[in-house]
Amino acid sequence: MKFFIDTADTKDIRELAATGLLDGVTTNPTLIAKSGRKMLDVIAEICDIVPGPVSAEAVSTDHATMLAEGRKLAAIAPNVTVKVPLTPDGLKTCKVLTDEGRQVNVTLCFSAGQAILAAKAGATFISPFVGRLDDISQDGMQLIADICQIYKQYPAFKTEVLVASIRHPVHLIAAAKLGAHVATLPGSVIRQLYQHPLTDKGLASFLADWAKTGQSILDDDKAGKSAAAE
Repeated sequence: MKFFIDTADTKDIRELAATGLLDGVTTNPTLIAKSGRKMLDVIAEICDIVPGPVSAEAVSTDHATMLAEGRKLAAIAPNVTVKVPLTPDGLKTCKVLTDEGRQVNVTLCFSAGQAILAAKAGATFISPFVGRLDDISQDGMQLIADICQIYKQYPAFKTEVLVASIRHPVHLIAAAKLGAHVATLPGSVIRQLYQHPLTDKGLASFLADWAKTGQSILDDDKAGKSAAAE
């Protein structure tokens, strides 16, 4: 499974990119607004940090303007993925951009039927929002299961399932078990994956036992070199 971080915070992106865990980035108008910076500048900087897909969202709703925005965004860097909404105009824009050889992320998917439309339009990614479905007492993970099952029936569909609106690690694990290709997560959720009380307890025990030996791996190395020089 590929990990994307869902943010426009370039400091957070740099920090997590250094771990080697990040495969891409997703942004949206809300995240860009929170950054307080110009959208094109933010996207350009992110593309320099992460070589994988970087989703940059068109903000118009009509096809002609959305297409013009998508082309301008795609021109920022080769790894820009143009993000469009799952609307008739969005799918029309997706088809044109895909035919031009550009990557497209169709966002705001809330049904399996919508996911079929996106795949037929040639989307690179489909972004179902599991958390927002859970918020209205619907089963977000069931949607992921349905989309994954449908896509597997049709090898001609090349669209990858990009699970969005992930709220906690349980969402991620469930999506991975279902075979989703990508998960886009807030940095806080990625960091939660490290955490387990038994890991902390075990590490504390190992360090306490090591301290009792009075040894130092690095000091022993230096001592060995000094002895060899004599």
